Amino acid sequence: MSFINTPIIIGIDHGYGNIKTAHCCFKTGVTEYDTEPTFKSSLLVWNGRYYLIGEEHKEFAADKMGDLDYYVLTLAAIARELNMRDMTSARVHLAAGLPLTWVSDQKERFKAYLLQNDSVDFTFRGVDYHVEFTGADVFPQGFSAVADRLREFSGTNMLCDIGNGTMNVMYINERRPVQKLCFTEKYGTNQCMLAVRESLLRQFGASVGETVIERVIRTGTADISERYLTAIREAASAYVSGIFRHLREHEYDPELMRLFVVGGGGCMIKHFGRYDPDRVLIIDDICATAKGYEFLAAQKRQKREGVV
Repeated sequence: MSFINTPIIIGIDHGYGNIKTAHCCFKTGVTEYDTEPTFKSSLLVWNGRYYLIGEEHKEFAADKMGDLDYYVLTLAAIARELNMRDMTSARVHLAAGLPLTWVSDQKERFKAYLLQNDSVDFTFRGVDYHVEFTGADVFPQGFSAVADRLREFSGTNMLCDIGNGTMNVMYINERRPVQKLCFTEKYGTNQCMLAVRESLLRQFGASVGETVIERVIRTGTADISERYLTAIREAASAYVSGIFRHLREHEYDPELMRLFVVGGGGCMIKHFGRYDPDRVLIIDDICATAKGYEFLAAQKRQKREGVV
């Protein structure tokens, strides 16, 4: 496998539900073991420890640097991207992000967290990797997902990034983000998941697995009985109504502005929301934010190097 001396920019969207890169998406789950586990299809070995990647997802935490989980997930994301390039050794520049209103306070700490080692050797899915870190950039979530299409943001626009843990809202007026009109709320899709499960337990006394609920949320349907499907749809519709209620609290008016929706919650609005498709654009590329991080990091590199 080849080694390229020029640093590779790898964008990683460190979500609470999923980790996304420009080319892949996997659950934000880490289970640590002292010894090698029996099932190891997504096993990462680093620093003498064993980590199964992608089982379930992490609980919401306002500080992603509280443990090593997101660092381990970063290594797994890098491995996936290098594997796509047929590489096992590389110099890597990380491009990541944080919720809009957290960037200023947590940016430097998150950057230090990602760069806690100058280089790292680890094994993922039976393949040995060597990575040398050359730096990291941390950008605001949501905005990064549309950074390469700002020409579409003439007039007044509201950007809504709905992830698993948080919902981020930003105004972009005449192609410029308005910093004082940025909001972060704990109203991600996990809140919908909890509401659906509570509704099903209350109505039917049944505990329904996340896999079934996620399928309905993602596609609008599933191979289950009509009464369960109806109950899930009703709860999801109530959650989406809550999204628009929150947006109106931030002075969203569909007659005066366009709404751009990014993040995993966009599919819920598509399936369960009532909106004017001429005034609401749903960007349903789950990897859009990670791609945006790479776009912005590449722009910064060009400016540093004086490339026009």
